[in-house]
Amino acid sequence: MNKTKELMQVLGLARRANQLILGSGPTLKAIQGQTARLVFFPKDGGASQHKKFSDKSQFYQIPFVDDLTRDEISQSIGLNRSIVAISDAGFAKKIKQLLEEKERN
Repeated sequence: MNKTKELMQVLGLARRANQLILGSGPTLKAIQGQTARLVFFPKDGGASQHKKFSDKSQFYQIPFVDDLTRDEISQSIGLNRSIVAISDAGFAKKIKQLLEEKERN
């Protein structure tokens, strides 16, 4: 199984475990409140929004992931959302591991 599919599966599990923060407004608040452990932004998203979320994530030292497209994020969580954050440390750790493995291959 490729790493993108595994990443999407973990994202779906986080959704079913109710450990996702969905949408741009709630995600931004979670970043500022430091309750977000990892932020997903679509690689086909807008440039100004990308800068806004990546700058906020960097300032608050929250990992920022832009490896998935808007369709892949929506498909994995079963909702039409493109900006999501993981609020659970365990799911965030697993996703970070998958991203590191993906970069090595």
